[in-house]
Order: sequence, then structure tokens, then C-alpha cells
Amino acid sequence: MPGYTLSATLDRPYDAAVADVRAALADQGFGVLTEIDIRATLAAKLGVEVAPQVILGACRPPLAHRALEIDPSVATMLPCNVVVRALDDDTTVVEAFDPGAMTALAGEELAPVAEEARTLLTAALAALTEDR
Repeated sequence: MPGYTLSATLDRPYDAAVADVRAALADQGFGVLTEIDIRATLAAKLGVEVAPQVILGACRPPLAHRALEIDPSVATMLPCNVVVRALDDDTTVVEAFDPGAMTALAGEELAPVAEEARTLLTAALAALTEDR
């Protein structure tokens, strides 16, 4: 299913990128509710080594509430997952699930909420790539 993520590639190390992503999300009104350290989890559970990466479960409560009022089952797609993954020592990719893809699964009634969430996540990703 192509086209289900929003992404940005950053010319900065992983740890700096994670901090910047948290700040960019906060600037758009998102809080991080959950954090899954994929590297640590796979090392502990499977004994495998992967590049540093984390899933940040981002939530903007007014958007979540509006979506849940339209369709309570949309909770299965919340929070908005944002993945930060090291490509090498100096390059990091950030990907977020495109809320617009939610409408393909849950219906067009969610389109206005999904579009607002998409706009805010896109702004957060754009802020990450602006000159600092």
C-alpha cells in the first residue's frame, strides 16, 4: 500500500533527531503518550541488532476526540505513530503514518479530522528540515 506515510530525511545524528522530533510534535500540539525502543526490544527478545529506532505514539487530544466521536473503532489506529530511525551516523529518517490513509479504512466521515492531523504532522516534519 504505497503512500501511507509522511516522511523527512534529516542530516543529523539519531539522538539529536529524536529530540528535534519531540519538539516539532509539541510545537504542533502533539504529546508523546508512548515510546517503543525497537532496537532495545528486538535485542532483548530476539538477540538481533538493528539500527537505532523508536516509535513515538503522538496524540493531539482534540483530534483524537473528534475522530472517536465519528467512529469509536478508530481507536485501533491511535495514537499517531511517528518512527525515528537512524540510517547512518549522521542521517536519520522520520516517518509518520499518514492520517489520510485512515479514511480508506474507516470512511470518509473522518476526512476532515484526518486532513487536520495530516496538516499538523506535515508541518512538524517540515519544521525538522528547515535551516536551523
